[in-house]
Amino acid sequence: MKKILIIGGGASGMMAAIEASKMGNQVHIYEKNEKLGKKLFITGKGRCNFTNNCNTDEMLKSIYRNPRFMYGSLNDFSNEDCIKFFESLNLKTKVERGNRAFPLSDRSSDIIKALKDELKRRNVSIHLNLQVKDINYTEDKIFSHIILNNGEKIEGDICIIATGGLSYPTTGSTGDGYRFAKKLGHEITDTYPSLVPIEVKEPWVSYLQGLSLKNVKLIVPNTSKKNKFIYNEFGEMMFTHFGITGPLVLSLSALVGEYLKNEPLKAYIDLKPALSFDELDSRILRDFHEFANKSFKNSLSKLLPSKIIPIIIMLSEINEDKKVHDITKEEREKLVYLIKHFEITLTKLRGYNEAVITRGGVNVKKINPKTMESRLVKNIYFVGEVLDLDACTGGFNLQIAWSTGYSCGLHLGD
Repeated sequence: MKKILIIGGGASGMMAAIEASKMGNQVHIYEKNEKLGKKLFITGKGRCNFTNNCNTDEMLKSIYRNPRFMYGSLNDFSNEDCIKFFESLNLKTKVERGNRAFPLSDRSSDIIKALKDELKRRNVSIHLNLQVKDINYTEDKIFSHIILNNGEKIEGDICIIATGGLSYPTTGSTGDGYRFAKKLGHEITDTYPSLVPIEVKEPWVSYLQGLSLKNVKLIVPNTSKKNKFIYNEFGEMMFTHFGITGPLVLSLSALVGEYLKNEPLKAYIDLKPALSFDELDSRILRDFHEFANKSFKNSLSKLLPSKIIPIIIMLSEINEDKKVHDITKEEREKLVYLIKHFEITLTKLRGYNEAVITRGGVNVKKINPKTMESRLVKNIYFVGEVLDLDACTGGFNLQIAWSTGYSCGLHLGD
């Protein structure tokens, strides 16, 4: 029997504890907060999108950073296994649009309760309101002990670092794991807020605050590679007083942090992606025929949301009071282009306090992908968001946490 010390009582830490306890180990979780799963509680706006019920290829495609590192742990504990696991804990689940999996109750607290009950059943010791301040190892680079914020020294056989990243710092994710990793000799890949809203340069964006766009395409060209895109996806987004947010934008944010560190990026919204340029031109011609004697400002109500019409009119440079029957072909073609190519300038990501996850982290080259053990210091393991692994929205990041935690618990001591 081994004494396992787990730093962090989030998703990956709890999963590692459950699996490690099956081997008859003495497992301890040290959590700096007053309760376990504090970040889990707010996941998915309190509903907890705990995984995605897609196929393996789609799962790996949705992991942006180091997907190959995840092959082993997803094989150990797949998204399908994850759903079965929670069902085995008497938690009813459901799958919604986009293959997003939720508890049937729509309550993240039920996910946390299921995990806590299983930890209790398996005699895992939970230590709350205790922060690990330091990790120590022997001259032979073997884990020795941890030191708590009250000065207590706790010896153990194995230490699992499940501290999370930097996102939502109020939940306890304050970068402790990166500090520990650096002391152990690990490299930290540059970190950025991810799955976070993005600020926009154009001053008129605040006028569009609250406007939700459905069935649009968000495009960010890669200016260094002809006919290539940093991002080109279809879905939903929303304007805020500072810029843009919503599912399309959160996924985009995971890809543009490195770019925005150096310079702003041009992005384009195709407001009518289902229509080609010619089809949209024909549609506008029909509307113009219907509204031939009206002013331009009163001719777009069937085509666009009312809130965006004044901005479209301003950018089109067509006089808003011009009669529709006087609009030239060139003006109409410019309008078509504008609707298919609505330009905004991305300037910066919002901060970690609004970020769902952290991009970057402990470089996985020095982590065993089968066991999650450090290749630098024996008997120390890293799981979850502290690692340089991240994915788009839809339950994929929690699956990374579950899978890495499970593999770690399964292979302790291998």
